[in-house]
Amino acid sequence: MEFNMDIFSQFDKKWALLTAGTKDKFNTMTISWGGMGTLWGKPVVTSYVRTSRYTHDFMDDNDYFTVSFYPEEYKKILGVLGSKSGRDMDKMNESGLTAEEAFESVTFKEAEVTLVCKKLFRQKLDENNMPKEVVDQFYADDASHDMYIGEVVEIIK
Repeated sequence: MEFNMDIFSQFDKKWALLTAGTKDKFNTMTISWGGMGTLWGKPVVTSYVRTSRYTHDFMDDNDYFTVSFYPEEYKKILGVLGSKSGRDMDKMNESGLTAEEAFESVTFKEAEVTLVCKKLFRQKLDENNMPKEVVDQFYADDASHDMYIGEVVEIIK
């Protein structure tokens, strides 16, 4: 597998969609925190999901998830998908994106690249192990994150 992308600006500046579930029942959310590398001899993606997010339930209940990247013209749509909850509205109808099956998960036809990931690991981020300024900035008034690590089993371009 080959993946050529400026991953630092991709996550931080352009964002991505994290999607979990099946074509019949899934949720997606915009992420700007993430990483890529190797773990246990496997190519992996790391993502972080607040425990309060609707997508969190889908991440826990499914063995696969996708991380998909989009051209700049989709940033407004990604903004909506990151600020609205699938509990409260049909985000997919609002977004105009076209859902497609991707292995045992879901991606979108409009994606430039989709990483299909098999969940390997989940762990709650422990605020006791974080610098105080991070806790104050990111967790004072919001739920904690769980970290998910998934093996990249397919790259769809």
